[in-house]
Amino acid sequence: MTISGIMATTIQTIRDDFSFLEEWEDRYRYVIELGEALPPFPDEQRSPANKVPGCVSQVWLTTERGTGADPVITFTGDSDAHIVRGLVAIMLALFSGRTASEIQKTDAEATLKELGLDEHLSPQRANGLRSMVKRIKRDAEAALKQTA
Repeated sequence: MTISGIMATTIQTIRDDFSFLEEWEDRYRYVIELGEALPPFPDEQRSPANKVPGCVSQVWLTTERGTGADPVITFTGDSDAHIVRGLVAIMLALFSGRTASEIQKTDAEATLKELGLDEHLSPQRANGLRSMVKRIKRDAEAALKQTA
């Protein structure tokens, strides 16, 4: 299974693909493939300001805010670890390209549970993922406040 690009990979596509993969070994491989399909992350974006604290692996996340009262927010991200890079790809599929209010209402924990990731990630990876979700939601909240 190859992925042509993360923007074409929606969270629903990921859900559907996960439902076909019964073995966790295959699911992990798929998560790694999702990460490999992320567009290259510019070196100049690997800055302390873009680094997500609370992750054992290094994770960088950038936020591009649209205009209007409820702006569309686009995220890009990367990690120095294969599995974590795949988790970044899943979070981008879940949140990127949505309005700030949609991001605020999105239950990432429910999605992770649905995919079974909540019980198959190490505590360190799960904490890192929560840190990434907090950062994304904080950026969405800031976008809403800025336009208010």
